[in-house]
Amino acid sequence: MKPRIRVVPGTVNAAESAAVLTEEITLAEQAHRALRQDIISGDLEADQPLRLEFLKDRYGLSFSPIREALNRLKTERLVVSTPSRGFRVAPFSEAEMWDAIETRILIDCEALRRSISRGDDEWIQRLVASFDELTASAAQSASSNRKQVAVLEAKHRAFHEALICSCGSQWLMELSAQMYAQTERYRRPSFRSAPAIKTDRDVAREHRELLSAAVARDSLQAAGLLAMHYRETGRFIQKLGRLASEESAHAARTG
Repeated sequence: MKPRIRVVPGTVNAAESAAVLTEEITLAEQAHRALRQDIISGDLEADQPLRLEFLKDRYGLSFSPIREALNRLKTERLVVSTPSRGFRVAPFSEAEMWDAIETRILIDCEALRRSISRGDDEWIQRLVASFDELTASAAQSASSNRKQVAVLEAKHRAFHEALICSCGSQWLMELSAQMYAQTERYRRPSFRSAPAIKTDRDVAREHRELLSAAVARDSLQAAGLLAMHYRETGRFIQKLGRLASEESAHAARTG
């Protein structure tokens, strides 16, 4: 959607008008990126109202680019709106989460199979390098420092992107990015409480096995491991969500 800009005839020439339009689009993109990041990370919580005045103060932007960003995020299903309640962060739903996970599996497994088939030595080098960077970042993030965690998440994303980057389909890459956002907005907020939950899961081993299968060009094994990796994350998020619901119910009974 193009930003609406009021131009008074005779006061703005074509070059100035184009500059204003470019600035508005740039600010809308800035708002979109900031809002999207905060929704995915959980800094803006599920079902939280997104009032324009609050967002204006939070991001230091005017209403126009914020509205543009909200409408764009609505098409991405990260934001919902109703005439009575205005814009809100999309609510969480266990069924919706699994729908997103299974859709991501369909897209990413196909992209991975194509990437293994098409990928050259440069792809292997990128994949190995991204795995090494992820491993190094994970070793430095034990303290849960916010900045280190942000770096770790970026390296995690880069590894999964490297797995499929040679698929040869821009559509698959774009769809993968959309489904990544949909699943990450469940994973990241849930995993903030993960250190308190005991689990036998070894995510580093899962990533290592994924790398080995991809480098060996075993597309069947690699796709199976990737699907299992995503589903294991879904089951863990499900467990965390149910534990949180039980704790809230217990607090309500005893409070």
